[in-house]
Amino acid sequence: QVQLVESGGGLVQAGGSLRLSCTVSGNIFSINGMAWYRQAPGKQRELVAIITGGGRINYADSVKGRFTISRDNAKNTMYLQMNSLKPEDTGVYYCNEKVTERISSGLTLGEYWGQGTQVTVSS
Repeated sequence: QVQLVESGGGLVQAGGSLRLSCTVSGNIFSINGMAWYRQAPGKQRELVAIITGGGRINYADSVKGRFTISRDNAKNTMYLQMNSLKPEDTGVYYCNEKVTERISSGLTLGEYWGQGTQVTVSS
């Protein structure tokens, strides 16, 4: 069973910084893509940043130049460094990974979500 565990959310003033972490565990053969999403109250979940299976990185226009997505393969951990935070960055942040995992009969594709972590930016 693959699990993603997030940490690092909290309350910060506008202009401040936070770093979110997402650690994956399980019988993983390969990671095919990883991303951070967020959901503000009353709004749909939106893509914040993504690393594709080919290593391409993309950001939502609203966070370009302020957020950085990265991964430490040795620690099986993905990060989202968030700088110059704004009140509109407030929401629940979720990590997402698309993986190929080992099962008893071979390999299978799977998509997993973290539990979500609250980020609140005060003005």
